[in-house]
Amino acid sequence: MRSLATLFAAAATLLGAAPAVAGPSPPDNRIELTKMTGRWYEVARLPNKTQKDCQGGTSDWVRAGDGYSVVQACHKGGLAQPATEWKAKAKVIDPKTNARIKMSFFGGMLSQEYWVLDHKSDWLILGTPNGNYMWLMSQRPTLSASAKAQAVARVRQLGYDASRLEFPQPARN
Repeated sequence: MRSLATLFAAAATLLGAAPAVAGPSPPDNRIELTKMTGRWYEVARLPNKTQKDCQGGTSDWVRAGDGYSVVQACHKGGLAQPATEWKAKAKVIDPKTNARIKMSFFGGMLSQEYWVLDHKSDWLILGTPNGNYMWLMSQRPTLSASAKAQAVARVRQLGYDASRLEFPQPARN
């Protein structure tokens, strides 16, 4: 799961954001780890200071030992701007579900737990346990209208205010 979310969550953790929900329920659906690797594209997110005016977000997840090496990127100010990158190491902390992941940034100086709250064939919802941060990610730059509507409906079911979602410009690749 190349999660741009990691990039955004790390930055959001540093800079803070308004709470979105009291906190989602812990994930209980098992995630197949092979489906988590590769490039993920940010489709939507809850606003956060780190990603203000961030467009074309991607998150590349590569298996590395017993975890993942993650590179998240976005273009602040528009797709024509150079990419800003964040690098992290990720490790599954709940082998029963594989849906709870701890990410470490800046050589371990900052860490944050992320939950895969839902995962379908063409999208996933990633959030933090406190409910402050949430991302809708896809392995394609855009989702079909029906898949996007289904994912946003699921965001609402999870207790998030979908009217607050930001839909950045998709990455070009």
